[in-house]
Amino acid sequence: MLIEDMLGELGHEMTASAAHLDRALELARNHEFDLAILEINLAGKSIHPVARALKDRNIAFVFASGYDSSDILSEFEDTPIVGKPFEIERLAEAISRALSMNGRAI
Repeated sequence: MLIEDMLGELGHEMTASAAHLDRALELARNHEFDLAILEINLAGKSIHPVARALKDRNIAFVFASGYDSSDILSEFEDTPIVGKPFEIERLAEAISRALSMNGRAI
């Protein structure tokens, strides 16, 4: 199941996506949304600058990865991580945790 389908099933709507770091940074800095799901490695580049931009704006985010979490910087060690392949239950848990960490409820 595609992540967009899973998000819809969980009652969320995907409003934007980015395959490259520059676009992801632009969205993180200027787009309005409640939560982001960040691939740790985006086209060979670290997603940490995007995570910092989201943190500065107090926007909740979840890391997604098909690899281990050793690439996550210590400043983001409490950020929920969902592994690939995605399981809807794990995605729901990660989203709920990320939103509650930012003082938001589902």
